[in-house]
Amino acid sequence: MTRLFCDFPLVVGTNIDLPKETSRHIQVLRLTEGNEIVLFNGEGGEYSARIISLDRTKTNVKILSRHDREVELPYDITLAQALPEAGKMDWIIEKAVELGAAGIQPLAAQRSVVRLNADRAEKRLARWQTIVTAASEQCGRNTLMEISEPVAFNTFIDNSGGCLRVMFTPRATETLSGWARKQAPQAITIMIGPEGGFSPEEEELAIQNGVIPLSMGSRILRTETAGMAAISAINAIWDNGN
Repeated sequence: MTRLFCDFPLVVGTNIDLPKETSRHIQVLRLTEGNEIVLFNGEGGEYSARIISLDRTKTNVKILSRHDREVELPYDITLAQALPEAGKMDWIIEKAVELGAAGIQPLAAQRSVVRLNADRAEKRLARWQTIVTAASEQCGRNTLMEISEPVAFNTFIDNSGGCLRVMFTPRATETLSGWARKQAPQAITIMIGPEGGFSPEEEELAIQNGVIPLSMGSRILRTETAGMAAISAINAIWDNGN
């Protein structure tokens, strides 16, 4: 059944007009009066609704029922991703949503190719949020993954917030799988470097500030692959009770 995001309160028994963008999506899907859809607003749960009327600019639906359905992980995974080349970040965000990440923190690292000023960062955040919404509609999540504003690597390191943080580096002596099996499931931040990885200075600073260096094995993964592999591995180990 078609799932659509609506950024406003949803109340069972009421009729609402869907936003223009959502109405256009419904037309593209060739839905008609009487068809049922699923709506969610990012505040948890989802709603069954029936299309009452539609035209080129407006779709009216009646909200039929609410369902307390959630597919969130029992622990929060935040992906601290050093900014890669433009198109790669879009892909990373989409797949992080699908894999259940609770948030993404873009990092401006020494070797990051992309540099965002305030204006570019604002526009990119808006684009990334659109990707989060579309990916959530597709994969069945009713809670939107949070995307934070990009910050400098040093700023991020100085503000730990008490969260467990790990960093992937080929120089680490302990593997992710070996380490994760010894840990209880908990909130975790995964730090992934840009093309070329984090610099030696960044790695040293991170370790001095309590970040745990880990290895993904003998192969060097691309920046857009490493985070997805790490999230998948942690889920596989922790969801199976270690």
